[in-house]
Parts: sequence; C-alpha cells; structure tokens
Amino acid sequence: MFEQGLQQIFERLVSSIARDDLVQKTTNSLRELLGVDRVVLYYFYREWAGRVTFESLSYSQFSIFGSVGPDECFNSEYAVLYQAGRVRAIPDIETEQISDCHRDFLRSLGVRANLAVPVLNQKRLWGLLIAHHCQGTHFWTQSEMAAMQKAAETLAMSPAIRHS
Repeated sequence: MFEQGLQQIFERLVSSIARDDLVQKTTNSLRELLGVDRVVLYYFYREWAGRVTFESLSYSQFSIFGSVGPDECFNSEYAVLYQAGRVRAIPDIETEQISDCHRDFLRSLGVRANLAVPVLNQKRLWGLLIAHHCQGTHFWTQSEMAAMQKAAETLAMSPAIRHS
C-alpha cells in the first residue's frame, strides 16, 4: 500500500516536470521566433481568474511571473470568444479599440503589442498563451499567429495539461 502511494506521487512528479519542461521550451521558442520581449502562459485556476504561471523573457525586467489578471476585465463574454478559438492580435494598445480597463491593465504590465491565443483542454478554456512586445509596436503576421495557435494546441494535447 505504501509503495503504491509512493509510486503515484512519483508519477505525478514526473508528469509535472515533463509539463513544466514542455511549457518552458515552448515559451522560449515562441519568444525567439516572434522576436518579442515576453511570452507567458496564463492559467485559469478558477472561472476567469488566473495567473501567469510561466514566462520567457528577453530581459529580466520584463518579468510578470505570478501576476493575476483584472477579474473585472476578463468576463464570460470574453471567455466565450476564446473558448470558440479567438485569436486576438493587437499591434499597438494605444491605437486599438479596446476597453479602458484592458488598456490600463496592459499598460500596467508594460505592454505595447499583444497577441493572445486560447489553450483549450477538452473544449474548456484552460488558459491563454500570450506574446507581449514591450519596447514598441508589433504588427503580427499570419505565420506568427499560426505559430502561437500551433503551440497552444501542442500544450493542450500534453497529457499533463489534459488531465489537470
């Protein structure tokens, strides 16, 4: 009985390490490919409340690790859009038609350009994979958006994420 419990703990630990490694490699690769300052994984720990659980940075000063989103900005209306596969590319938060709440939140994170894609776990919105450019505008190409979507799909198919 004790050995079986120990084996289960070990398997969960191995699964967690594999997931962490996959997410870190994915965010690092995307940041380099896109040439942006930050790529993060934002995980929803309860309905539409989440936290940045992984990040890849061009410079350490861009870290927002552990940041939580403004619950009043991200509501079920936005969640439904992302659950349907929405990709949101904002080349310049200063000129884009977005809510003041969203703009202020992005400013507080030092974001100038934003690209967000959903991570869907069994059709449920599990999180968002987000690229931020902080040092200027970034006009997102179709291939960049496709790379983010492909990465989000890869993460969603990971057994460690599928079962979380």
